Amino acid sequence: MKRLIIILLVFVLPISLFAQEGKTTNPIQGRPDIKGDLFLDLGFNILNNRPEDLSTKFFASKTANIYFQRPINLGEKSGWTLNPGIGLGLDKLAFKDNMTLINDPDKGTNSSQLVDIDDIYGEGISVDKNTMALNYVDIPVEIRYHFNKSDYNEGFRIALGGKVGMLYEAHTKIKLTDSDGVNRKIKDSQEFGLNKFRYGVYTRVGLSGFNLWAYYGLNDVFKSGQGPYETESTQFNFGMSVALF
Repeated sequence: MKRLIIILLVFVLPISLFAQEGKTTNPIQGRPDIKGDLFLDLGFNILNNRPEDLSTKFFASKTANIYFQRPINLGEKSGWTLNPGIGLGLDKLAFKDNMTLINDPDKGTNSSQLVDIDDIYGEGISVDKNTMALNYVDIPVEIRYHFNKSDYNEGFRIALGGKVGMLYEAHTKIKLTDSDGVNRKIKDSQEFGLNKFRYGVYTRVGLSGFNLWAYYGLNDVFKSGQGPYETESTQFNFGMSVALF
């Protein structure tokens, strides 16, 4: 909830205030006539090229992006626009078999290893939630083609682009009941040997305000030799999105 409030304050309120000055309303869609799109992407987060021991739960490994992108027309009614933007990429990983990441002292302070939660908090515990969050500030840039050349807010469109992101926070979160019946919530924020930057390519296709999208990461999630099992895993995200305006 706190994260959602921050997102709304950072992105929605400034844009809404800006739009109050002489804005008009599109009578068809009922959206403010603001030059740009605010996308909310929801989907799933998968690790490519990972060892078997680094398996994750599909439905619990989620991703959510919120991006504002402003179009630059590439020729009058050509159908082509260049759409740079900025936003937040909020990814989650949920490791199978009650495994979690902790620091690996043999590799240094900025590193991680995958261990059983029982090995940390003792046997006889019941794990209710076990996730890892990776939170990025992203800069997406895409080239978009609109099949409806007279109204870019209507009709089918397809986009191909890339984005770079900077990791600003990462943590694991575990909710458990210990052997004494005490409910505990543990949040551990550290670097985990993660790369501070990510980059990759993505595509987005859709009709009006609804889209399908996919992102393929081109660099490793973890720094070389600093992640669990010497992994060279990359990200693959996909899902659906809605244009909030």
